Amino acid sequence: MFRSRLMILGGHRRALLAALLALTCAVPVVDRLLPPTIHLAPVLGLAPAAAAVHASPRRTVLIGALAVAALTIAGIERSALTTETVIVQLLSLVLLCALLAFFCHLRDRRERDLAWVRTVSEAAQRVVLHPLPERAGPVSLASAYHAADPDTHLGGDFYAVARTAHSTRVIIGDVRGKGLASIGQTAAMLESFRAAARQELPLLEMVSYLDGSALRGVGEFSRREADQDERFVTLAVAEIPDDEPLVRLILCGHPAPLLLHEGAVSALTVPDPAPPLGLGAVGGGSHVAKAFRYAPGDVLLLYTDGVSEARNAHGVFYPLARRIAAWSRSDPARLVARLEADLGTYVPGVLADDMAMVAVRREGSLVTSPSAPRAEW
Repeated sequence: MFRSRLMILGGHRRALLAALLALTCAVPVVDRLLPPTIHLAPVLGLAPAAAAVHASPRRTVLIGALAVAALTIAGIERSALTTETVIVQLLSLVLLCALLAFFCHLRDRRERDLAWVRTVSEAAQRVVLHPLPERAGPVSLASAYHAADPDTHLGGDFYAVARTAHSTRVIIGDVRGKGLASIGQTAAMLESFRAAARQELPLLEMVSYLDGSALRGVGEFSRREADQDERFVTLAVAEIPDDEPLVRLILCGHPAPLLLHEGAVSALTVPDPAPPLGLGAVGGGSHVAKAFRYAPGDVLLLYTDGVSEARNAHGVFYPLARRIAAWSRSDPARLVARLEADLGTYVPGVLADDMAMVAVRREGSLVTSPSAPRAEW
């Protein structure tokens, strides 16, 4: 789709340049046929000005040179080339073309810089936020991610998947704050999760390990920030055993995931959710895992508040549970695609906050495996 749009845009640009060339060449011809009191010379300034909007500096200079030549020919035809009026028009047109070419050069340089920044941002996203696999153990997955800043591809939301010997673990979280501090702590949280997966830490110990990492990250990345005491990380952790029809869930100040079971949608609310990570002694409390039934064919949707708190033009929150009920029997990839498209239609303009979602479906029958390959994404 993106390539087809580029082809259409390129066709429009070529048509515009052809029209500008035709206009420039037509002015001396038409001007010769008009009465002496009517002059088309001012029209020639439109050609390089219009070319400067889309064309390169070289093409803008070419259109400008043709416009100057056309004005010169028109002056010769009227035997007025040496008059003050035509001389002023020529000098003004040359100056205009030079300024337009200079601005085209600045625009192209800025576009190249922006393209490079986006390329680096995409590379950073692939390094920090690994693409999720389509399959991990007994579950299939699909994800979507959008950063609030249109010039970057990574923000404060994150997700990751890891395989242990007998289960699949999925996390999704949201680092409070924006800018470099949130991105740095996002990277730190993801690396801590992958390190915990390699160490095969039990579920509760893994969350405590992530809590310590978040606390260190708050101090490291927010040392110079005025709102250091207000920084924290919300987190949802789901552990899906290979041989049991359930999911163990830990919520740390994060929105409750939704379970899609036989066409019905329900929120997996934990009775005593833990506070967000990174609060230290202020957070207090302990982490407790709550088990929910998760049978083959069920879909678990984990998401950040950028989805549930998205607003339409009237300020109404996005009705996530009601919207996905119509797609409850879709596979993860189709569910995420439909939800992403519907969210884009619901919200006017761009999303005001980072957004992430992960759909996880248990496939087939339960599997009993003595040892599954470990991996993390």
